[in-house]
Amino acid sequence: MSDKSPRRKSRILYLFLLVPYVAVLWVPFYNRIDPTFFGIPFYYWYQMLWIVLGALAILPVYLYEERRRK
Repeated sequence: MSDKSPRRKSRILYLFLLVPYVAVLWVPFYNRIDPTFFGIPFYYWYQMLWIVLGALAILPVYLYEERRRK
């Protein structure tokens, strides 16, 4: 039973990788101009924001994989 617990936890952790994927591919959600951010339309700043959020979503998976290697 203890063998399945870490494996299940790692599978759930990999779901973090789907978050930026779905958020950026769902174009009808962010295909608009308002609200603007310092004059930048929502369409552009939303995508730029997901560069940072995508890196943050990958970080827990990366740290888990690094710890598992050691």
